[in-house]
Amino acid sequence: MALRFHNQLTKRVDDFVSQTPNLVKMYTCGPTVYDYAHIGNWSGYIYWDILVRVLQAHGYKVDRVMNITDVGHLVSDADEGEDKLEKGARRENKTAWDVAKFYTDNFLEGMKKLGLIEPTHISKATDYIDEQLELVRELKQKGYTYQISDGIYYDTSKFSSYADFAGLNLTGEQAGARVEFNPEKRNVSDFALWKFTPAGEKRDMEWETPADLMEDGQSVMGFPGWHLECSAMAISILGNTLDIHTGGIDHIPVHHTNEIAQSEAVTGERFSNYWLHNNHLKSNGTKISKSLGNGYTLEDLIDKGYEPADLRMFVLQSHYRSEGNFSFDNLEAAKNRLQHWRNVAALRHQTHDTLMDDDDKSTDDKTVSLLAASQALIETLGDDLDTPGALTLIDDAFDRLDRVDDIHHYALVDFLETIDEVTGLNLLGTTPDVSEDVKMLIIERERARDAKDWPRADKLRHEIEGYKINIRDTEHGTVWEYA
Repeated sequence: MALRFHNQLTKRVDDFVSQTPNLVKMYTCGPTVYDYAHIGNWSGYIYWDILVRVLQAHGYKVDRVMNITDVGHLVSDADEGEDKLEKGARRENKTAWDVAKFYTDNFLEGMKKLGLIEPTHISKATDYIDEQLELVRELKQKGYTYQISDGIYYDTSKFSSYADFAGLNLTGEQAGARVEFNPEKRNVSDFALWKFTPAGEKRDMEWETPADLMEDGQSVMGFPGWHLECSAMAISILGNTLDIHTGGIDHIPVHHTNEIAQSEAVTGERFSNYWLHNNHLKSNGTKISKSLGNGYTLEDLIDKGYEPADLRMFVLQSHYRSEGNFSFDNLEAAKNRLQHWRNVAALRHQTHDTLMDDDDKSTDDKTVSLLAASQALIETLGDDLDTPGALTLIDDAFDRLDRVDDIHHYALVDFLETIDEVTGLNLLGTTPDVSEDVKMLIIERERARDAKDWPRADKLRHEIEGYKINIRDTEHGTVWEYA
């Protein structure tokens, strides 16, 4: 089975080939832990979880790094403003270290709630300060850096292919630079590798700048630039060349462009062979913004009665390269779809002792179709993570299961296992069998119906509903479903 992904490096959908057979070295840009992650943030991590699952379904071991940006992410991509962690510390009257720990723990807990596969390595920027400084040192030795009053910068004019990845018009950017553009920078696209703590200030997070990195040999306190962190951690853990690098489309023109420039300048090798980017998620048709109050968190959704799995289903209904739109109506539709799928999954508990056993069903058209659905699902997702197509395929397969008495039990279980494996929706884990008490009530109710004792049948139905189980009578028998 071929795997194909849209690759920002080539601007086309490419067949995927890893550097080492059966191994994928993957880097995911992780959260800046100064606040709660919102639904737009989570959508990207859900998509990259699907990517990991699809790679594993194709036989790959995934060695994956996800960073935790706990220092150095300024409020502006132009290296202006303050560090988001310092800003968060002031907002909450805590230290930046306390803020980082609280929101890191919250994010990791959110990953568990969403059923996201934990990366092989979760690396904090503050744990890799030495590696970042060594990267600056190597860039300086190769002539890519210069120093101005507020830090050490990367000279993008020295990297001839700087504009290629994002298709930037550097001449136009230089000509249209805003008045507040830092006049000390040589080029508008130059970016900070290491920022100096302003004179007279004391930051919660700061480190001594090695004297050999300073033009005058003096030492000052400083902190890393956001872009530097990802290169240092990726190269330190995974090596000079990654198989796949993921992130949001907003990373393309600045963050990922800068990662490429500084990494390849040091190593002389391609930084990543494949670059995948998820599109934005809007909320109620507008950009997610704190001022609009539409940046709902996972906790907000749970408080409104939704499960994390409902958000996962909602996200998967759109392709990762398409702009999504969140609304509670859309989330409700996803919740209903998931509920329907869980009720289909519950049919596996009701396919025993039917008129025709699995051996007799194995060659009928419905069984053959169900047995083929698992492979079709993996192939669909292998085509540039086509999650909408995958969900439609599952809907179609489930729609053909119209009679409990002719469902091939093991074919259904096999399909459900594949769905869980590649979507993370945990259908098997969330659909337990009913208790023996409920089963006895269902049998009693069927006997009452056979005897045309309708009052007793209705009474038993109400008793069964007390267990949060609904009864659906079909021409082929009684089916129970979760309320």
